[in-house]
Amino acid sequence: MHVLTGGLVSDVDGTREADVAIENGEIVAVGDVPEGDDRTDVSGRVIAPGLIDTHVHVSMDGRPDVSTVFGDSPYTAGYRTVANLEAAVEAGVTTVRDLGSRETLALDAGAAVGDGVLDGPRVLGAGEAIVMTGGHGHPFGYEADGTDEVLKGAREQLKRGADVVKCMATGGVLTAGAVTGSPELTEEELRAAVSAASAKGVPTAAHAHGEEGIKNAVRAGISSVEHGTFMDREAAEMMADDGTYWVPTASALVNIVENGVEAGIPEEAVEKAKDAASRFERAWEHALDAGVDIAMGTDAGTPFNYFGDIPRELELMVDYGLEPDAALEAATVNAADLVGRDDLGRVAEGYRADLVVLETDPNTDATAWQSPTAVFADGERVD
Repeated sequence: MHVLTGGLVSDVDGTREADVAIENGEIVAVGDVPEGDDRTDVSGRVIAPGLIDTHVHVSMDGRPDVSTVFGDSPYTAGYRTVANLEAAVEAGVTTVRDLGSRETLALDAGAAVGDGVLDGPRVLGAGEAIVMTGGHGHPFGYEADGTDEVLKGAREQLKRGADVVKCMATGGVLTAGAVTGSPELTEEELRAAVSAASAKGVPTAAHAHGEEGIKNAVRAGISSVEHGTFMDREAAEMMADDGTYWVPTASALVNIVENGVEAGIPEEAVEKAKDAASRFERAWEHALDAGVDIAMGTDAGTPFNYFGDIPRELELMVDYGLEPDAALEAATVNAADLVGRDDLGRVAEGYRADLVVLETDPNTDATAWQSPTAVFADGERVD
């Protein structure tokens, strides 16, 4: 048994003085804890849950032009995935959800972490995202047209062991020729994917920038809208009424706009990102007014959006209007709920020992996550 002593504990239940005991990858006591074989003094510091990023692409490395990764060999993609996972866990990210990579790459990475072959966060994966023929993300997606093909595509991913079924409801920023907010998969096609996933008790996610695509996704029963950049008031109210999560991925837009064409990002992508960013603030206003449930996700791997920088997303969410404690909630218990894990996101007995030790209280300081002094992933300390 390993005991963290002398610090504060900070999670969605507030901030309080408590010691934490962990054993066999699990939190076994919080508060007054038994003597342990090993003790770590964290006096003056704060113990918090590890972050959960519900939207990443494990084989993409933040390069300016993402299209250049598609010609890489499977081996190169695998090596890049290893580096990304190491960077994420060292930054205090203890669970990631991959929403579209080539074939079974992310699912295999998740198995390798689980088996102890790789050091990294827990990896939950979608397999290949389901896209219309020639649609957004088609170079690494499963192209499907019509409800029968989408149904088969979803079932193919589930057969591979997918933890979530991902669909492209609209165009996007980084696929050449795609119109960012234009609907792609139809409501009926999205509903087919939901039916396949629901039969297995698996959540669904829809990439959706435009209002019509967001509404199609909500009506189809999708679990989470990813990006939601052009969300209007009606879409926000629909999401709140249906309990549809929003995963804003602020890091994706911010990093493209901040770096621009001068850094090597394709001009078309920069122009689309600038247009999207100008409407993103209104999406936040609508979501917060309506009370939409928010889960943290970054789209890590997109231009200048590095896995080691994932914790910055909480600061960005605060910049867009969340309070620090709400950002903490989005990155812990809300994210855990979205990915279907009731044993993640709290510092509490019976939860997995995914913990970070921080210098300041994340319930009041969203930047606290950016410099952890210690990380425990499933009970093992990350050095």
